[in-house]
Amino acid sequence: MNIVVFGAGGRAGRQAVAEAHRRGHQVTAVVRNPASYRNLSDVRVAMGDVTDTASIAQAAVTHDAAISAAADLSVPPDEFFTASSRALITGLSDAGVRHLVVVGLASIMPGASGALLMDEPGYPSEYRSFSLGHAAGLAELRKCDLNWTYMAPAGDFDHEGTPTGRYRIAEHGDPTSRITYSDLAIALIDEIETPRHHQAAVSVREA
Repeated sequence: MNIVVFGAGGRAGRQAVAEAHRRGHQVTAVVRNPASYRNLSDVRVAMGDVTDTASIAQAAVTHDAAISAAADLSVPPDEFFTASSRALITGLSDAGVRHLVVVGLASIMPGASGALLMDEPGYPSEYRSFSLGHAAGLAELRKCDLNWTYMAPAGDFDHEGTPTGRYRIAEHGDPTSRITYSDLAIALIDEIETPRHHQAAVSVREA
């Protein structure tokens, strides 16, 4: 397959690029400044802006599917994630790409109580604005007709853990759950290769 990865320079994006390339897919890694990512070897590196419709369409044309792991902490979260979702929806549609997988955030997934994790008692509130930004982006996806999957860790990323090569879809979000970036990448590429979800938000945890 031909897969385009937006936000390919970040930790989740890099692992998605590596996993797709490992499986023999043709990968275009989209970043804002290609000169800063010369170590994204063996894949095509392209300049692009995930909030710009024309930029997305240009990068995505001739591709079969897209992954977005993009974030920009210099922009208010609600502005960035709303703009990026809208641009992805339109840009991918213009390019004829119907399948999108987005790397998401656990805090806006339902917890064991059925409420969003960020609304459960005791959930840390210092990053609530970032969570609300992700929620705004997800709301935009829910209005589109792309085949999209919003895939988030059930809890958080394990930055120092050892990859297991396995994962499972969680029944609900769990703040204690951890998953490595490389194991989440396996889930992302599995979803690209054999879509199991149509317009769904799912939580992923270590197997």
